[in-house]
Amino acid sequence: MSFISQLQSAPVAPEDAAPPAEADRRGPFRPKRLISTRERLRGRAVAGTFQVADAAAAMAVSVATAQLAPDDSSLAPFFTAPLTLVAALIIFRVYRFGRRESLPLHLARLTLATVVAAGVAALALFPFVRETGFVPAVEVWLMVALAALLPLHAIWWSCVRRWRENGRLTPNIVVVGATGAAERLIVANLKRREANVLGVFDDRAARAPGKVRGVPVLGDTQDLVAHRIMPYVDRVVITVPSRARARVRELIERLRVLPNEVALLLDGEDAAYEASALTRVADVPLAHISGPPADEMRAFVKRAQDLIVGGLGLVVAAPIMLLITAAVRLDSPGSALFRQRRHGFNNEEIVVWKFRSMRIETADATAARQVQADDERVTRVGRFIRATSLDELPQLINVLRGEMSLVGPRPHAVGMRTGDVESARLVAEYAHRHRMKPGLTGWAAIHGSRGPVDTPALVRRRVALDIEYIERQSFWLDLYILAMTVPCLFGDRTSVR
Repeated sequence: MSFISQLQSAPVAPEDAAPPAEADRRGPFRPKRLISTRERLRGRAVAGTFQVADAAAAMAVSVATAQLAPDDSSLAPFFTAPLTLVAALIIFRVYRFGRRESLPLHLARLTLATVVAAGVAALALFPFVRETGFVPAVEVWLMVALAALLPLHAIWWSCVRRWRENGRLTPNIVVVGATGAAERLIVANLKRREANVLGVFDDRAARAPGKVRGVPVLGDTQDLVAHRIMPYVDRVVITVPSRARARVRELIERLRVLPNEVALLLDGEDAAYEASALTRVADVPLAHISGPPADEMRAFVKRAQDLIVGGLGLVVAAPIMLLITAAVRLDSPGSALFRQRRHGFNNEEIVVWKFRSMRIETADATAARQVQADDERVTRVGRFIRATSLDELPQLINVLRGEMSLVGPRPHAVGMRTGDVESARLVAEYAHRHRMKPGLTGWAAIHGSRGPVDTPALVRRRVALDIEYIERQSFWLDLYILAMTVPCLFGDRTSVR
C-alpha cells in the first residue's frame, strides 16, 4: 500500500474533538460545532481579501473602459476610478457586513458607493471630456463596474453569513469574574452577536451563581487552565472590580501560563470606558496582558510560506517517501505510518503523522517512555530515518492542512513524560510554546535541542528556546532556520533520535 493511500485510509480524529456538553451547560452562545482557534477566520483579514478582489475587478473595468477612449487621449483619468471606488466602499462601510444587514440592503449600499465613486471620477475626467468630447466614459464605467461588483458582493455576503453560522467568523471568549461588567458584556453580545461568550469562570466559584445571563459558570480559574474548551477560545477577558488590585494581580499571574490571549476589562470604571471596551471586545484586545497579539499580516506571510515551500517540498520528497514506505514495510511487519496525538496551536490536539521507526508491538503513542540511546524498540530502518529526521517527512501533510508550520516549536505528544512526571508540569511557561503552530523544524532544533527531553533541565532549555523563537519570529528568521536545518541534521552526531 502506498504512502498516500495509507494516509487516506487511516482513521482520523473527529472534527469536533470536544465532547458534547449537556444542553443546560451550553448557554445561549454555544455554536453547534466548536471551531478551533487555528481554523477561525479573522474579520479584518476577510475584509482585506474582499477589498483586494474588488480593487482588481475595478481595475479590470477601467482597462476595458479605456479601450473606448480616442487613441490620442490620456488614460490616466480612467485609473483614478478604482482608487476612488475602493475608498468609497470603505467610507460607506460596505465591508462591515453587519449581522442584521440583508442582502438587498448590502447591495444598495454597494450601489450608492459605486455611484459616488463614479461622480468623483467624472470630476477628474472633466478636462478630458471638454477636450475630446468623449462623454460616455463614466456611464459605461459605472454600468460595467456594477455588473461586476454586484455578483461579487452577493457571493461575499453569502460567505460571511455561512462563516458566521458555522462559527468560523465569530470569536469565542470566556470571562473570568462573575461581575457586573461580565453581565453587561454578555447582554451587549446577546444583542449584537459579535462574539460567543462560551462560559464564565470565577476564582470564588463557590459564591458565584450557576449562570450569568444564561452563560454557564464552568468553574474557578484552576478549572479554566485545564478546561477542554480552551483550544476553542480566542480570548480570555478578565472582568473584576478595579478596586481589587491584589486580586487582579493574582489572576493575571495565574493566567499567564495560558497560550490564549488574555485581556482586561475592569469593573467599576467610568461608563464611557466600559461602553468603548464592550464595543471592541470582539474585534481587538482591550488591555492586552498576555498571549499572542494578533498580527494578521505576519500570519498571512507565514501561511503563504508554508503553502509554497511545503508544497514544493512535498513534490521533491515524494520519491524519497515512497522508498521509505517500502523500506519500513520490508524491515518489519506493520503499517509504514505511525500517528500520534500531539499538542498544536492553543493546546489543540492534532494528529501528527510519522514514518514508523519502532516495531509495531512496542510503538508508544503517548510517549510515556522517551527514546534512549540504543533503544531496543527501534528498527534498523528506524535508526536511520530517525537520525536524519526523515521519519518526520509525512508531517508536510500536516503543514499543508494548516495544523503545523514549517518552522515552529516541535509538537510534543499529549501526556509526554519526563521520567515519572508529565513534562508540561516541569515548566510554568510550558504552554507558551503553543502560542504558535508547531513546526517541522525550529529554533530549538538548530541549537541542538532535538530528540527526547528526558531531564527537567532539557525540558526547560527546550521551552526557553521555543519562547525565544516565538518572540523573535519573522519571515527572514524562518528562512534562516530552514537553511540551517539540513547542515544541523547531518552534522549532529550527539542527539539521541
